[in-house]
Amino acid sequence: MAGGSRYPFVLVKEGCQIDKNARINEGIRAREVRLVGPEGDQIGIKSIEEALAMADEMDLDLVEVAPQAQPPVCKIMDYGKYRYEQTVKMKEARKKQSVIVYKEMKLRPKIDRHDYEIKRKHIERFLKSGYKVKVTIMFRGREMSHTELGNHLLQQLAEELVELGTVESMPKLDGRNMQMIMAPLATAKKDGGKHAKDEDTPGSGQEV
Repeated sequence: MAGGSRYPFVLVKEGCQIDKNARINEGIRAREVRLVGPEGDQIGIKSIEEALAMADEMDLDLVEVAPQAQPPVCKIMDYGKYRYEQTVKMKEARKKQSVIVYKEMKLRPKIDRHDYEIKRKHIERFLKSGYKVKVTIMFRGREMSHTELGNHLLQQLAEELVELGTVESMPKLDGRNMQMIMAPLATAKKDGGKHAKDEDTPGSGQEV
C-alpha cells in the first residue's frame, strides 16, 4: 500500500471524480471517514485507523473521494491499477475520435481549361478518399476588381462535383484569396466521419 503519495485526476467510477490532489492512505487527515468498499458497498463510518487497516488487509489503497463530505468519503481500491486502466481507456478514446484532414487546392481565376481539369480530378480524388478540400482562388493586382470570376469558378466546381461532395463553407473572400470548403458526401451525411491520414499527393496546394 503506497503511503501518502498523490495521484493526478482520475475517475473512480462513472459520475464520481477524484481531484488531482486527492489524499490517499496515510495522507488522509480526517479522524473518521465514511467508508466505501472495493465493489461500491457502503461499509459505514469508521475511524481512519480502521479504514486504513481494512485497506491494508485487502492489499489495496484508501482514497479520499469526497473530502468536503462530513465525514469525508473514502473508497478502498487498487488506485495504481485504476490509473492504468483509465490511461488505456483515454488512449482508446483518442483513437476513436474523428481526425479531420484538409487538402488544399489553389487555382488562379483565369486558369485554362486543361489545368482546370487536372485540378478538378485532384479534388475528385481527395473527396473519394474522404478528405475535406479547401479550394482557394488567388487574385493578383487588377484581378481583384473581377472577384466574380473566382466565385463563378468555385460554383462551377461545386456543381461538377455534386455527386462526390457538398459545399461545407460557401465561397468567401479573405484578402486576395477566395476560399470554399467542400466535404465528401460520407462526411456530410455522417458528422465526424473518419478520414485517412494525410499524404503527400501531387497537385495538393499547387498553383497554376
